[in-house]
Amino acid sequence: MASPLHSIRLPLDDDLLLMQNGSVLRKVKSRSWKKQRYFRLQDDGMTVWYARQAGGRTKPSFSISDVETVREGHESELLRSLADEIPLEHGFTVVFHGRRPNLDLVAGSIEEAQSWVQGLRRLQEIITSMDQQEKMDQWLSDWFQQGDKDQDGRMSFREVQRLLRLMNVDMDPEHALQLFQAADKSESGMLEGEEFVEFYRALTQRSEILELFEILSGDGQKLTLLEFADFLREEQKEGDRASDLALELIARYEPSDSALKRGCRCVEVDVWDGPSGEPIVYHGHTLTSRIPFQDVVATIAQYAFQTSDFPVIVSLENHCSWEQQEVIAQHLTEILGQRLLSTTLDGLLPTQLPSPEELRGKILLKGKKIGTLEEELGEAPEDPEELEEPEKRKHEPELEPDVLDFDETAQNKKRKKKKSKTTLCPALSSLVVYLKSVPFRSFAHSKAHYRLYETSSFSEAKARRLVKEAGNEFVQHNAWQLSRVYPSGLRTDSSNYSPQELWNAGCQMVALNIQTAGLEMDLCDGLFGQNGGCGYVLKPAFLCDPQSSFHPERPPSPTLTLLIQVISGQQLPKVANSKEGSIVDPLVRVEIYGVPGDTARQETSYVENNGFNPYWGQTLQFRVRVPELALLRFVVEDYDRASRNDFVGQYTVPWTCVQQGYRHIHLLSKDGTSLHPASIFVHIQIREELDEDGD
Repeated sequence: MASPLHSIRLPLDDDLLLMQNGSVLRKVKSRSWKKQRYFRLQDDGMTVWYARQAGGRTKPSFSISDVETVREGHESELLRSLADEIPLEHGFTVVFHGRRPNLDLVAGSIEEAQSWVQGLRRLQEIITSMDQQEKMDQWLSDWFQQGDKDQDGRMSFREVQRLLRLMNVDMDPEHALQLFQAADKSESGMLEGEEFVEFYRALTQRSEILELFEILSGDGQKLTLLEFADFLREEQKEGDRASDLALELIARYEPSDSALKRGCRCVEVDVWDGPSGEPIVYHGHTLTSRIPFQDVVATIAQYAFQTSDFPVIVSLENHCSWEQQEVIAQHLTEILGQRLLSTTLDGLLPTQLPSPEELRGKILLKGKKIGTLEEELGEAPEDPEELEEPEKRKHEPELEPDVLDFDETAQNKKRKKKKSKTTLCPALSSLVVYLKSVPFRSFAHSKAHYRLYETSSFSEAKARRLVKEAGNEFVQHNAWQLSRVYPSGLRTDSSNYSPQELWNAGCQMVALNIQTAGLEMDLCDGLFGQNGGCGYVLKPAFLCDPQSSFHPERPPSPTLTLLIQVISGQQLPKVANSKEGSIVDPLVRVEIYGVPGDTARQETSYVENNGFNPYWGQTLQFRVRVPELALLRFVVEDYDRASRNDFVGQYTVPWTCVQQGYRHIHLLSKDGTSLHPASIFVHIQIREELDEDGD
């Protein structure tokens, strides 16, 4: 029975249908231990269960979210050792995250094995595309499935006690019963769906930590740098090194380099009222340190054009009083001087946005603005009907900063209840020219009432939903107005979402936590590595057409075949923290990121004990529908037969920069720095797909 907490809508796929119907597979642990088991993908689409035989009592085997990769039979050391009795084409291996042992399975036919391999990989792609909230839902769903022993979609207190043991939680039975009864809103003696979620929240509540935090924090919401240093000095007895240690810990767990040096062209600045009439910058309602706004502007002035002289956008999240807004305007004009764009380039009303080329050396402010450019420049709108909507926004607006959109309905209620009554200062308003922030209501509303110099922000969840539900409208919207997408407020660990599907819809400003290394930043660095790394990349023509018929979720048929022969590697480094004397067993995985039909991954076999000059000589083949949006990522890993592979290096390149023929791919570390002289040697060939007539 599917979990009431979370399930996914499976695509119409023959492989997944076979998995849902179930298969008798041989589970192989050693040369002597090979037993048949009945494996079946559950209705939730995210967990695989097994039984000794079809119709027998099932037990959880694994969750798709636990799967690191799926290997075919010839890639498994164990199955290769049994090649004399087991056809390798019938076998496959499920490799898990962490230290969980691999699961080696053998199907009854090549076709059945391929269905499981392809189906599991397809489900991995779905997991990868989930946002943070969806992943949390799935994680809770996995625990619910394990705890719901009789699979009736409800959990008794006895099942909850069993689940606590599975979760390694040793809790007093009376306390556990109190939490259970408090969560049982229906008073049915069972937990269902959201009741289980409430129980989990109560279970993980750290009241002693919250109480301590509220004592240390001046306002109960955050710790300032001084408060944190005082805690280290007085409670942790760190003495004179408390201040330095506070800065060191903030740098380690809340890193914030000057992103401008990496080519970033849009920086968000969260400004609040500060002491002595000086505004301060920090991320509201979090534990970030406070920095004087004046210092932030000085840093922007110093680093804005060190890497690129293309324009920098300062996205201002303004929470300040009228008086401190005037100070903000004063610092911006005095520190940035002529670099700050304070009026249109030619002093006239724009009929189109200026290009980055025309704005070289300029800093643009994005934020709220009183009235319209037409009024500011003394130009009346051509159509009297245009006055209707702006008239509502003509007067000094209430400040309503972008709010994290993890619960839109509740958030809208919260917004209405807690709107700031502070009005916008005209001196600050006048500094916003081409990037006036306006709320998004619908694509039809934007087209009817907004102007080309106005821009809307979207939470990652809302933007992803719009891509799926109205992808073509989003593409057309982004052809005439700028859009900004920002990370979910649930990303308290500064993790990142994949920017690819937002780029697919033409979103121009897709904000990432640039300090967090990983796949998402690899894609970002790869995309913006082109065009001289200036921070701007021209969108494909079909994303610039307001009448475009392109839908990112419904790509056309494949038009190209990509053949990559992975030949050899050169001087690959050892894995960080590896055992003394250990040598890497490298393999190469090639990943494509683009529209859904193009996103794929394939990998070579591994070479044992050779990081100096490994040779693979294997060819990987991909079919590509929309090459203009595709990114290629080459990943080298150290094969581990018992658990997940270790990362060695990677390099990501946009399709537009791919060159055919023999090429060396120079590897980068996890944080994007060079691993010179480490590289892999490949041969790349691109072929056009033939149509039905063979032309």
